[in-house]
Order: sequence, then structure tokens, then C-alpha cells
Amino acid sequence: MSDTKDYKKELMDAAHNERISLALSRAITSYRNNVDNALKKFPHTIKLAEEVREIKSRALDDMENLAKIACEAIESNKGKAYIARTGEEAVKIVSDLVGKNKLIVKGKSMTAHEIELQEHLEAMGNEVYETDLGEFIVQKLHSKPMHVLSPAIHVPKEDVAKLLSELTGKELPPTDIEKMVATARELLRDKFIKADVGISGANVVAAETGTLFLIENEGNIRLATTLPPIHIAVVGMDKLVPTLMDAFKVSEVAWRYANYTVPSYVSLTSGPSKTGDIEKTITYGAHGPKEFHVIFLDNRRTELAKHPILRQAMLCLGCGGCLYECPVFAKTAGTFGNKRFTGNGAVWSAISRDIERSAAIAYTCLTCGRCKVRCPMQIDSASMCIELRKLVAEGKEDILT
Repeated sequence: MSDTKDYKKELMDAAHNERISLALSRAITSYRNNVDNALKKFPHTIKLAEEVREIKSRALDDMENLAKIACEAIESNKGKAYIARTGEEAVKIVSDLVGKNKLIVKGKSMTAHEIELQEHLEAMGNEVYETDLGEFIVQKLHSKPMHVLSPAIHVPKEDVAKLLSELTGKELPPTDIEKMVATARELLRDKFIKADVGISGANVVAAETGTLFLIENEGNIRLATTLPPIHIAVVGMDKLVPTLMDAFKVSEVAWRYANYTVPSYVSLTSGPSKTGDIEKTITYGAHGPKEFHVIFLDNRRTELAKHPILRQAMLCLGCGGCLYECPVFAKTAGTFGNKRFTGNGAVWSAISRDIERSAAIAYTCLTCGRCKVRCPMQIDSASMCIELRKLVAEGKEDILT
């Protein structure tokens, strides 16, 4: 019960936090306008989303096989691939690869948050820097991400200016966002260059070639995955689709609904850097990483895929559109949920066997269905939360058994 009481207090504190309300009101208006404009400019995206739903749904039924195919493809391209059945197993693989006292730069990754990878690596004596600007802000504020795409959505520009002023010893005006971004760039540039390891997730993975698709705008993921000598990716098995063409389709729908007509960068990574420029002899470890490691995380995903209602949680593309439509999120930000936020957060709490937190989130949901209307995958969070309430009422300690 203590977890439920803590959750309730977090919700109420957030609901009465004027700073959160201010930051969210600005962001929600901007997001809706951007997505509407993107879909008007590229109206075929709406139809494409229907095809992507089918691609993702079929892939969930074949995750085990797709993971094996991807591992074989990565290994054939001189990378290393692993299937981790649990979060603990994934953490051990990464820990063994990294070792101690290393400088690590990290791109934003919900899967890494899921297994608390940063905390484990820091406990081993490593120095870990989040390089996405929002994640960097949250990390330095000792806060937590509040949105899947905009982790610092709850932090108004005035607070960001104060933080960066403290970090640099130079006064930054809260009105000059361009100056704030330039300051963060300066702070992180040296870390990219000196890093021993770069860690990322992936938006989608094409199994046939083992290709990771990394969608971004800042350029931090591209730096974090190409400058350090070792690139490690931790990817949920739900991100796998069969072919390169499938992955391109998933990517296009994801970035349009994430509020962009087109992202600044889409990186496709299939192995360590290589060259064949000397007598056509392929040599690995050119300008980019010498080592490429991909860990595909199960963590009960293969079990979740068998549930007729709750499996929807794994169709998520991570666009974040549902959050901007959610009335509760608009008042409380990422305190509504767990590391995955809102209705999806209830499912991920449940499969982690945190039934108390899952129930609290499920009963917080208003079941209004606004999220489904915006979602390109038509994920019905309301029906998932109602199913979870039913399972909790029946006394189910493990929803997947």
C-alpha cells in the first residue's frame, strides 16, 4: 500500500505544480499544431499507419524467430548479438562489456530505463552522460523523464536557464533558448570525443539485415554511436520487424506522429565500421566503432504477445501522441504511469509483477479514449486499463499466467 500512497502523493503534487502546468500547456499546443501540419502535408501517412499496424502485429507473433534472424545477420556483419531473457541478464551483458571506470555517452532509450541500466553502470564506478538535451536536463536536475520523446517537458525554460547557469558559472537569460542549446552543446561535446562507450536503443530493427534504425533531430545519437570505439545497443524484441522496407514504413509513421514532417537524422546501423579501400580487403574498425554489440531484450515480451488485449502495449511506436491527448497527463505529466507512462505504463508495471503500481495507474486512467484517436497504431489504452482492473479484482498476482 505504501507504493500506492506514494503514487497518489506524486500525482497530487504534480497536479498542483504550476511549473508543470505552464510547461505542458506550451508543449501540448505546439505538438498538436506540428502533427496536424505534418499529416496535412503528407496525408498518405494515415493510410500507411494501417499497414504498419499489420506489420507490427504479425511481428509480435514471430518475435522469437525474428530475434534469431537478426542475431545471425549482425554476427555475419562482424557484430555481436545477444538475446537477454530478463532485465538482469541484459544488465550483466552490458556490464561485462563495459567494465569499470569508463566514460559512457548514452542516447535516449526507454529500454535502458526499463532495466535501470544507467544506475547499474554508475554503481560500478562508470561515468554516464545522457546526451539527449531533455534527458541531460532531467539527469542534472536529479529528476525523472516525463515524456517518451520530450523527457524534460515538465521543465519550463526558466528552470533550464537556471540549471545551465549553475553548471557553467555563467548567467543565462531564460528568454534565450538558442543560447541554452549552445551551452549544452559545449558541455557535451568533450564527452562525445573522450567517451569509451556509446549506448543507444533503436526505434525499429530490420531482422533480415540486423539493421538498427535510429531516428533523431539533435545529432547526439549519431555522435554517441559513431565516435566511441564501442557501440552497445539495448533493444526490446518488440522493435523487430521482418524486412528493411517494413522498418522504413514503421519509421516514417513514427516520425510523422512524433510531430515532424521529417527528422534531421535517420541512422541505419548494421555492424562495426569497416573499409575495403586497401586492395578491397575488408577491415573492421575504421573511423567509427571497432565493436558493435546488440542485446535484444525479452523481459516477458514473448509472454505478453500471447495476451489478446494487453499485447497492444507492444505496438507502440514511441511517438508520444497519446500523452498530449491525455487529460490526466496534461495535469500531472509523467507521474501518471511508470517508466513507460500512462496506460502503457500500467501494462509494463504489471508484467514486471508490480501489481500495486499497475492497479494504481489503471484506476487513474479516465478511460476516455482520446489517446486511441490520436495513436497511429490505434492502441486502446482504456481497454487495457479496464482489463487490468478486472485482473486485479480477481486477485491475479501475475497477469500472464
